[in-house]
Amino acid sequence: MAEATVRFRDTCIELAHGAGGKASRRLIEGLFLPLLRNPTLAGLADAAVLELEGLRLALTADSFVVKPIVFPGGSLGELAINGTVNDLAMVGARPLALLATFILEAGLDAGVLETQVKAMAQAAERAGVPVVGGDTKVVEHGKADSLYVTTAGLGLVDPRVDLSPKAVRPGDQVLLSGPIGDHGVTVLLARGELDLEASLRSDTRPVWFLVEALIEKVASGLRWMRDPTRGGVATALNELARDAGVGVVLFEEALPVREEVRGACEILGLDPLHIACEGQFLAVVAKEQGEAALEALRRTPGGEEACLVGEIRAEPVGTVQVLSRYGGSRVVDMLVGDPLPRIC
Repeated sequence: MAEATVRFRDTCIELAHGAGGKASRRLIEGLFLPLLRNPTLAGLADAAVLELEGLRLALTADSFVVKPIVFPGGSLGELAINGTVNDLAMVGARPLALLATFILEAGLDAGVLETQVKAMAQAAERAGVPVVGGDTKVVEHGKADSLYVTTAGLGLVDPRVDLSPKAVRPGDQVLLSGPIGDHGVTVLLARGELDLEASLRSDTRPVWFLVEALIEKVASGLRWMRDPTRGGVATALNELARDAGVGVVLFEEALPVREEVRGACEILGLDPLHIACEGQFLAVVAKEQGEAALEALRRTPGGEEACLVGEIRAEPVGTVQVLSRYGGSRVVDMLVGDPLPRIC
């Protein structure tokens, strides 16, 4: 077997390599993928789909290093559960079981740990999934920032769907489950490093119940889904455009952005399309089933703010464009750098 060619040429790892944008893609495709290459990994989906005795199982892993560990609307423990089950949901899988590994810093207040484990338990109950095992490691004081959590999730893929960028076609519609950027801006403000105030809360939540409603209504027309966490909506859709060989057009006036998020982004020079969400998802559906899909989401608790935000076009291939109400357009690239480190 020929030796893999490592194309990653960066001399050291930087925060940007974990931001979900161009640097992350460069690391994954240039180092991890060539050395670990196999047909399942090559898809680089939110979860791997494995066939076993006639069933399709979804397997995912995630790590959580958010700072601070408690923020308006959520916490590290809650985020760990929701983030994992949402990755399973993005391949059409109902969560079956989770594993959780804790990396603890010596000197961590036991009460802090207890609070986060309770948050995980409550989030797992809401998501309808048990935590069935895990591991614990302790490192020296000063070698970790209080605690980190790594998870693994197992799910059962609904047999009615087979989601892939390759299923996406020109004319398909792009749906979004709700407002973007709430989580990233909430965590940024919670750090207290900026003299800004806003009544924002993280959007962290499990989205399987919304996905389930979508599958029940439009399974045959459901092409692709992704939760726009690190790198935001822009990065997720740029990856889709490249992988599917299509163009994506977003309608600027249709994009749901709260005024607090928009204002914070304007002050900081950020684009809301690059800001992480932790309780929203994108879905591409066949044009003829777009209205039915939107209705299914809006009739499900938590999906009332779902909206149609764009469409798939044949050209320009590999590009995401935002069209203004006045007819102008701008190209939105993947996230570059890491303007908001450690937001999940």
